[in-house]
Amino acid sequence: MEVNRDEANRCVDIATAALSNNEPEKARRFLEKAQRLFPTHKGKVLLETISKNGFTPGQSNGEARHRHQQTSGEEKKPPEAAKPFTSDQLEAVKRIKACKDFYEILGVLKEAPQDELKRAYKKLALRFHPDKNSAPGATEAFKAIGNAYAVLSNVAKRRQYDQCEEERGDPSAPGPENGPFQADISPEDLFNMFFGGVYPSSNTPVYTNGRMRNQRPERRERQGEGGLALFVQVMPILILVIVSALSQMMVTNPQYSLSYRPSSGHTHKRLTPSLKVAFYVGEHFTREVNAAKIKSVERAVEDDFVSNLRNNCWKEKQQKEGMLYRARYFGDDDMYQKAQKARTPSCAKLSDITASING
Repeated sequence: MEVNRDEANRCVDIATAALSNNEPEKARRFLEKAQRLFPTHKGKVLLETISKNGFTPGQSNGEARHRHQQTSGEEKKPPEAAKPFTSDQLEAVKRIKACKDFYEILGVLKEAPQDELKRAYKKLALRFHPDKNSAPGATEAFKAIGNAYAVLSNVAKRRQYDQCEEERGDPSAPGPENGPFQADISPEDLFNMFFGGVYPSSNTPVYTNGRMRNQRPERRERQGEGGLALFVQVMPILILVIVSALSQMMVTNPQYSLSYRPSSGHTHKRLTPSLKVAFYVGEHFTREVNAAKIKSVERAVEDDFVSNLRNNCWKEKQQKEGMLYRARYFGDDDMYQKAQKARTPSCAKLSDITASING
């Protein structure tokens, strides 16, 4: 009997997983087998639990749950309407369940490289996601696909998987029935790593460490926008990158600068003939630009200079008005006098230029 201990414990683990998935009939079969191999207190307690919940041999899972609800006083909830599915989707699910190993699940050869595994997973994950495929068993098939890729994409696990054919178990079954080759990441998390939740659902279960839980409402709302929302979010960044790249390609070194800039070659000082505005050009400015073009550059320099004066004048006025407002608000005479004496040099310069132009 002692030699059967490990196999009995394995059967108890399978039964425990079956109970968590509302499969009491399957759990009962494995528990009875475990008790025959090596009786344990845990197996006995689980069998008694199934019996107390109203399950008897030959009873369906639905009947067992219904009887359990009646005995526990729970209110029976109306069943949700089943989502439609096609015959092709159902056949695809059956194909996944009939696979003998992870390679067959992904539809690749044993020698397939990592990039081929990735392409196969992305294609199948989109096809079998519970929000895309509502056929019976699609969730289990989706989980099997994620587990297959997670194991085979790990170099160490893949090597071990290739060497231990007799320990592989059922590649399309969850939990202990799949043997020791389990993924370190849930199928939903793996899917979101690739697609960011392309097929969101308000009722899609999320698996964490093999257990199922419902998604938070805020997560469902974020995923509800789907791939289009993700594209819309990314588009401004793409546009910014493209515009920046085009600007770098199209922008040429300016012919002048209003300040001395050795880094750009603007080191030679000149004055405009009309307003005597100082500006700086490159060493070969007079050779590269003809007389007519020089006049155009000088007009542009003066326009830029006046525009800068207007902007600075506006800032100076805003600052002075702000000081006056605070002085009046707090009744501070010193601050008021200081504000009254505050200078606005850009405004004064702009006034002089305007007067000279009009005069």
